[in-house]
Amino acid sequence: MLSGKNILLGITGGIAAYKTANLIRLFKKSGANVKVVMTLDAKEFVTPLTLSTLSENPVHSIFSDEETGEWDSHVELGLWADLFIIAPATANTIGKMANGLCDNLLMATYLSAKCQVFIAPAMDLDMYKHAATVQNIQKLISNGNKIIDAKVGELASGLVGKGRMEEPEGIFEFINKYLKEGLPLSGKKVLITAGPTYEQIDPVRFIGNNSSGKMGYELAEKAYSLGASVTLISGPTNLTVNKGVTKIDVRSAEDMFDAVQEDYKDSDVIIMAAAVADYTPESKALQKIKKTKSSLQINLKSTKDILASIGKLKSEGQLLIGFALETIDEERNAKAKLTRKNLNFIVLNSLNDEGAGFGYDTNIITIIDNHNNIEKFELKPKSEVATDIFNKIISLL
Repeated sequence: MLSGKNILLGITGGIAAYKTANLIRLFKKSGANVKVVMTLDAKEFVTPLTLSTLSENPVHSIFSDEETGEWDSHVELGLWADLFIIAPATANTIGKMANGLCDNLLMATYLSAKCQVFIAPAMDLDMYKHAATVQNIQKLISNGNKIIDAKVGELASGLVGKGRMEEPEGIFEFINKYLKEGLPLSGKKVLITAGPTYEQIDPVRFIGNNSSGKMGYELAEKAYSLGASVTLISGPTNLTVNKGVTKIDVRSAEDMFDAVQEDYKDSDVIIMAAAVADYTPESKALQKIKKTKSSLQINLKSTKDILASIGKLKSEGQLLIGFALETIDEERNAKAKLTRKNLNFIVLNSLNDEGAGFGYDTNIITIIDNHNNIEKFELKPKSEVATDIFNKIISLL
């Protein structure tokens, strides 16, 4: 959810400021761009050097540098941000924000920001429950700010009560949850398979195929961006996926079958984009097979049909989507597979189409559903193909 987002982190002078180093790490690991604006008092608790190193950006704290005369524009900072998180937010800062006071760079940036602002209060328990603080927080909420409520715990005073700033992981999850709200697949679970399977002949050789896994990975990225909770079961590839996607690495068709059986029951949408081997060696040599003859015969047996097994087991309301890569009689073979495996729709592509099939960054697809509706699409990047597929899924949901 945070990949590519510009996050402005405001830090005020509370002991919980030390936690912001870990919060920056979480944002950066998610792919976000991070800048920090802090009050002068906050520097007593965490150093700008630490924060600039972790954020990979200079830290902002004053309007202008007396030595250079360089001006630090609070307006540019406020407009740069997609999200503004103030953590910790002391009682003093909360009071200023609620009443529009502006006596430092952080407050000037807050008043200039056009984005959603999140506030994570941190103070002693008596300060937190004081009527003035309660009123100020309510005023901030009424102005459209999101409050990440403080937790009950041991406080700097030695007392135990409500006022402890939410942990960095909790702030991170709160923001991710906010970003997912209202997205088309929010609250839905999507299971996707991708890539090839490798069927071992001996410890060094295998039977495989040319699948790169690109289509399945693009589908996982798209599902996640639409708010879904995504599990990606992947055969061997060199691809990476958003850290918010749960990735399960498998190697053989048997491995993939077991992983799918483990996860399909809780899934709302199941997309079988993997190129699973149809056959596997009857027996696997424990040692490397030596080249002693001019020919070698390997007996093969059928692998378990993952797609057909889920077609039999899926519950009412679950969507099951399969893929068909064909070379002859494409549409007829795809329709037969659609019916035979009890799919909601099938995505057909052909090796006869230039730019489609294994290894390409583009694809040409035809979507055929179980009501015999047929939609044909032009050659597109696989990221856009993933959008077309999910538009169909959302229409069915």
